[in-house]
Amino acid sequence: MSEAREENKVKKEAMNKLREDRKVKIKAAKALMKKQRKTIKAIKEQLKDKPMTVPEIASATGIEPASVLWFLAALKKYGKIVEGEKNGSYFKFRLAEKTSEGTTLE
Repeated sequence: MSEAREENKVKKEAMNKLREDRKVKIKAAKALMKKQRKTIKAIKEQLKDKPMTVPEIASATGIEPASVLWFLAALKKYGKIVEGEKNGSYFKFRLAEKTSEGTTLE
């Protein structure tokens, strides 16, 4: 039994050292994820009431248009938003509708 305890102690010490070594990277990753969640929330908030184009969303949120486009591409890929009609050279995006089963409709 003491051999198993010793092995667990060694594993625990190794994990603690690994966490300590990666503390800065973990903190940076957490900060990036927090910023991404905030950006997604801001974009979805703009699309809540009406469809909007990339420049309109960028102007309303203060986020760079290129970043807005990337986030919209990801949201579209995962079914959170859909493309609507075209407004000049830009498509208008809107939030996807949810069904009672939790799936999204276009």
